[in-house]
Amino acid sequence: MKKKIIIFTLIAALAASLLAIPGALAEDGVTFVYARADSVTSFDLHQEITANNAFAIDKVFEPLVLFDTEGVITDYLAASHTISEDGLVYTFTLRDGLRFNDGSDVTAEDVKFSLERHMAVQGPLPIQADIASIEAADEKTVVITLNAAYTPFFSELANFSNGILPRDFGGKTEEEFFKNPVGTGPFVVSQWDPAGDLTFVKNEYYWQEGKPAIDTLVYKVIGDDNQAINQLRVGDVDAVESLTYANAAEIDNGSETDIITRGSWNVEELFFNTLDEHFADVHVRRALALALNREALAQALTFGYGEVANSVLPATLRYSATDTVDALSLDLDAAKAELAQSAFPEGFSTTISIPSGNNVRMQEALIVIAAGASIGIDIQLDAKEAAAFRQDFRNLNYAIMINTAIADFPDADSIFAFQVDPEGFSQCFWTSYVNDEAVALMKAGQVTLDGDERADIYARLQQILADDVPYIPLYYPSILVGVRSDVEGLVILPNGTADFTGVVKK
Repeated sequence: MKKKIIIFTLIAALAASLLAIPGALAEDGVTFVYARADSVTSFDLHQEITANNAFAIDKVFEPLVLFDTEGVITDYLAASHTISEDGLVYTFTLRDGLRFNDGSDVTAEDVKFSLERHMAVQGPLPIQADIASIEAADEKTVVITLNAAYTPFFSELANFSNGILPRDFGGKTEEEFFKNPVGTGPFVVSQWDPAGDLTFVKNEYYWQEGKPAIDTLVYKVIGDDNQAINQLRVGDVDAVESLTYANAAEIDNGSETDIITRGSWNVEELFFNTLDEHFADVHVRRALALALNREALAQALTFGYGEVANSVLPATLRYSATDTVDALSLDLDAAKAELAQSAFPEGFSTTISIPSGNNVRMQEALIVIAAGASIGIDIQLDAKEAAAFRQDFRNLNYAIMINTAIADFPDADSIFAFQVDPEGFSQCFWTSYVNDEAVALMKAGQVTLDGDERADIYARLQQILADDVPYIPLYYPSILVGVRSDVEGLVILPNGTADFTGVVKK
């Protein structure tokens, strides 16, 4: 009898250990492995903004309303909503039977707590509306009252940072809670290495019946593009989050691989630190913009999957003036004339920062370096590991960098509030750019109803940014995700996140 007990104990221990290993599941379990370039470092939805964290946070926490693949916002955790005629009172009714992933019921008090915590923290994606009060009218009804109408508010609520968490963190400290976060989303954190991989398991209490179809979702960190593609080819991963354009055709034509393409709310941009003595000078910024052949850059690097950008507002978002704004384009004589008007007419030396291991960013940087050399600006490459790159630009420890601006929700303000407001969390996307007229236009756009007047405000704002060039929009990239041919139901949203709830493997 003792031998049998020992054998059964060993079998149980072995089964438990297998379940703790990403990809090792019970026989009927389905695992989906998603290759990503960077690890998830935090689940605090009110403190984060970068895609590495945001696209994991939104698997655990969900908002009252959410946008679809076309940017249309619909009720999500809310079953319905009303907005008063004066635009001041928003009333949301929660769906029946909503539960958190620990099995506890979701109530209006949880919504109130979540939004008020976001208001208190603010963070990189703060609630910009002037909220007078948030009240739980009953168990399922939340009433949000504004002091002043704010046009982007409904769109803003669809952002991942307005996801719903349990009131008072379910009785845990904030630190404890965000190590093992509890939300309404389709997945639950199972294993998490902030410097490595992340494993989710399906939420057994998820409110959408039959979803998710997979049992385990693994975010596998592969920092090198070529390694990620090779692992996709051999089936070690089921999909690659950010497929390089140069490899798209090969993956698309592969016998066991395909690609998913989608227009994005992204803009690839060159950013200037205006606290740097060289780039505080508008003539220097304009000189480099005039020396850079953005058309050739876009064609060379996107292989037809992107288009040149004249505005910081993605072409896929309403009010983008990319087709009408007068942006600086290649003109070497004009570039040299601009530099001659600067405080550095003979040129200077500087650096350009990029994350290492990213082939596209490397090629972009080399093109910028060549453009600088053509007018006497010596630009040296500064490639760092992704976490160090992020830390440096957030600390304004850079001169020039290349990064992607992403609209987190489908309203022009999601770009402008982040890239124009010097008092915002990001200090104009960590450029420290200040233009009072631009700020005034940004604020006017926030309180102007959708229509021609709002369009005119944003057209003027985009022209100011094109003239001052605190950043140079390079191109609007399409989102490319490489997948194995046996994968169905993977949905990519225009902000770049993935919806895994309908994924099946044939």
